[in-house]
This record gives sequence, structure tokens and C-alpha cells, in this order.
Amino acid sequence: MKYANEMVEFAVNLIDQIGLLGAALLIAIEVVILPIPSELILLLTGFNVSIGNFGYLLAIIVTTLGSLIGALFLYFMGYAFTEERLEHLVARYGKYVGFYVKDLQKTATWFERHGAQLVFFGRLIPLIRSLVSIPAGLTKMKMSKFIIFTTFGSVIWNTIWISLGFFLGDKWSSAEKYAKYLDYLVYLGIIVVAAYFGLKIAKNLVKRSNS
Repeated sequence: MKYANEMVEFAVNLIDQIGLLGAALLIAIEVVILPIPSELILLLTGFNVSIGNFGYLLAIIVTTLGSLIGALFLYFMGYAFTEERLEHLVARYGKYVGFYVKDLQKTATWFERHGAQLVFFGRLIPLIRSLVSIPAGLTKMKMSKFIIFTTFGSVIWNTIWISLGFFLGDKWSSAEKYAKYLDYLVYLGIIVVAAYFGLKIAKNLVKRSNS
């Protein structure tokens, strides 16, 4: 609890001192080493939008840029190292930044199944949001495609939480307690969207087979 309060205080002070640049920096760091949940940073950013410190669209753009910078850092790590070398690094140093080999392996397995789609939808899932960049780099996913999928996924995530912080105003910090439940709603939304597109694809396949 003390650690969490210190992280909140650090985030508040940094954003107070350097504004949106601080929010972008915190988001970029969160993608890489997870010291502060992005939900908290974005809620705080939304609160600052509500009192007129930041513009709404500018806040979304700048925090999305921070997300992209952090994701590209991990993408280039995956691009530069072998899977064995990465697992060795994570096994040795991952515990200090919240990463574990089992998490990396699980994300890599999901990436093999879902490919580029996971880069997009993974931005809406805690932990996967960070780790998915590594297998994308390992498989030499086209960078332009990675940037597009990462940007769109990050825009959705950042918009949700900045908007929530905006509407909550000075009660923004209370929403962090319910972050996991809001995450569940996001997961449900992903399932609904995936099911919708899955049904559309299935119907098109049936039409083609009957024609």
C-alpha cells in the first residue's frame, strides 16, 4: 500500500512539474517496466483535462505517443535478440520490472496463434499490452504494421481511461480501485467484437460455398 501511494505521489508530482510530457514519459516507462499502472496515469491525465490543464485530444495523442515509444523499445529488443537470449535476460532481471519467463512464453504462444491481431487487441489487456511487442520483434513483423496496430489499440485504451478520469474529476483516484472490473468489461467488449467479426467471416464463407 505504501509503495502504491508513493507511486501515485510520484506520478502526480511529475505531471504537475512537466505536464503532458510527464504523462507520456510515465506511459512509455509503464509499457517497459510496469512501475505504475497505466490506468492510474491516464485517470490522472483525464483529471488534468477536466480542470483545463491539458486539451482532451492532445492528451490522447501525447499519451499514445508515449505508449508507442515504449512498445517500439520492446519491439527492437525482440528484433535484436534471439528467443533464448531474451528468456535468459527476463529470467535474470525480469523480476525487478514485473516480467517473468512464463509470461513471455505465454504471450509468444498467443502471438503464434493470433499474430498481428494480438498486437491490436493486446493493447487492451494488462501485461500482454507490454509483452506482445517482444514476439512481434522476434518474428520480424513489419514495423509499419506494428506501429499502426499498436497506435490504434493504444488510442482506444488511452481514450477510455482519460475519458473516465475527465468525468470523475477530483475523484479520479477512486476509480483505480475498480480497474480490474473495468478491465473485465474491456475483455467482454473484445470477445463481443471478435465474435461479431467471426460470425461475419463464417457467413461469407457459407455464401461462397453455396454460390
